Amino acid sequence: MKTLVIVIHPDMEKSMINKRWIEELKKYPEKYTVHALYEEYADEKIDAAREQHLMEAYDKIVFQFPFYWFSSPPLLKKWLDEVLLYGWAYGSKSGYKLGGKKMSLAVSAGIDEEGYSASGKYKYTMNELFRPYELTFDYIKADYKEPFVYYGIENDPSEEWVEKSVPMYLEFLDTL
Repeated sequence: MKTLVIVIHPDMEKSMINKRWIEELKKYPEKYTVHALYEEYADEKIDAAREQHLMEAYDKIVFQFPFYWFSSPPLLKKWLDEVLLYGWAYGSKSGYKLGGKKMSLAVSAGIDEEGYSASGKYKYTMNELFRPYELTFDYIKADYKEPFVYYGIENDPSEEWVEKSVPMYLEFLDTL
């Protein structure tokens, strides 16, 4: 079954990694569906029923975004609030429509991985910083999988560094 990749990037034209990942994913339409929220909802008026219907059609869902301000771009929070509704995503009569679906994150991070450690600049690991997503997906009974994080673009913005991430990302998606 295909993987739904929900992309949340507010300025894709300036992106290096996320833009390249999408270019690669679009080469394999039989394997991946790319759904870019900022393109789809430039006005930020989310069609919750449409999003719910889309998610119901996939068994694997990945949220792809750049990591900044220790979270995701704001449209993802709005999307979560407006799409994962009581009675559909959770609640005793919801049927937990996303229950059992594999969900994960694919994130580009500016600094090196060591910066996200107990002794690093930001004091916490990425898995610790991703706890709200893990809890959200657990709450709706989805099958949360370890995220894919590609570190260091601020330290090495070269084309080679970006290209190195592409096969790693595809392998992550294929083994999800």
